[in-house]
Amino acid sequence: MKFGVVVFPGSNCNEDCYWALKNDIGVDVRYIWHKSTEIDDLDAIVLPGGFSYGDYLRVGSIARFSPVMNSVIDFAKKGKLVIGICNGFQILLEAGLLPGAMLKNKHLSFICKYVSLKVENSSTPFTIETKDHNTLNIPIAHGEGNYYIDNNGLDELKKNNQIVFKYSNKDGKTDDNTNPNGSVENIAGICNKEKNVLGMMPHPERCCNANLGSVDGQSIFLSMKNFIKQN
Repeated sequence: MKFGVVVFPGSNCNEDCYWALKNDIGVDVRYIWHKSTEIDDLDAIVLPGGFSYGDYLRVGSIARFSPVMNSVIDFAKKGKLVIGICNGFQILLEAGLLPGAMLKNKHLSFICKYVSLKVENSSTPFTIETKDHNTLNIPIAHGEGNYYIDNNGLDELKKNNQIVFKYSNKDGKTDDNTNPNGSVENIAGICNKEKNVLGMMPHPERCCNANLGSVDGQSIFLSMKNFIKQN
């Protein structure tokens, strides 16, 4: 089993992802330079957070055209696992692998803090080690994490059970007070219809070790690891 972490110019969470996967989750992992297209040896791909290409034009809009992304799209179409974290989520949206778009945070400020996430779907390859309506303690760090989708798109997400995480309080309550960035219906993470591509704004790689204040991020990567083992 081998994971790959894509490195774009401006990525700054690639080392965090690599460390968590290798040392906390115990899987083989290698970096993938954004100009590389050789990823067939991998079982899962991580698009990490950061500021790919300086977030010029629009977050994720330039990284979407990196050579590696055509291979990532083909990889996903084969049913293999792809997770995009923060800027990685933004890139997945730009690449059309997930629906919707990202806007600036409602208060127009960068937010960096721990938040509670309510698990809305525990049957995806990324959440099988969790339970529906459980809450996870995971940090966010973004300036443009305000997820938007129109009403028709939102209806599709609900119909296909594609909403995976919502911002909540510790008891799983979701309302405006627990929405840090203005995302539609507190959405923090979604998957594609096939359930093998996940995008989430919070950073699970930053909470895979007790020294960081939480180990709740482990459940997401362990879910991926165990899903791959079983399939």
